[in-house]
Amino acid sequence: MKTKVIVAIIAVMAFLAQTTMAQDKKAGNMATIKIKTSSVCGMCKETIEKAMAFEKGVKTSDLDTKTKIVTVTYNTEKTTPEKIKLAISKAGYDADEVKADPKAYAKLSPCCKKDSKMH
Repeated sequence: MKTKVIVAIIAVMAFLAQTTMAQDKKAGNMATIKIKTSSVCGMCKETIEKAMAFEKGVKTSDLDTKTKIVTVTYNTEKTTPEKIKLAISKAGYDADEVKADPKAYAKLSPCCKKDSKMH
């Protein structure tokens, strides 16, 4: 009887150890990047964060409207910083050295344009 209990405890511990190792490996694929944007207001925050939500591999994003920096946590096996910056550009905003896509920029609300006098 004691042997069966000990075997069961060892089996549970082995399972938990394996699960923890799998989670650590999964977490190892995550990275965080900070990208300077041309955002100017709360609407920009919504637009950029929404664009990030649709980007494959992006786990979280948060735009600080004061610093204009978006912090993106992503899976390195599913996307790259270059793809993330391109997605921000396609939303109409500069992303570090990647300039805003002209067509997307033209569609932005007047208050979201970097040369706007509204702010």
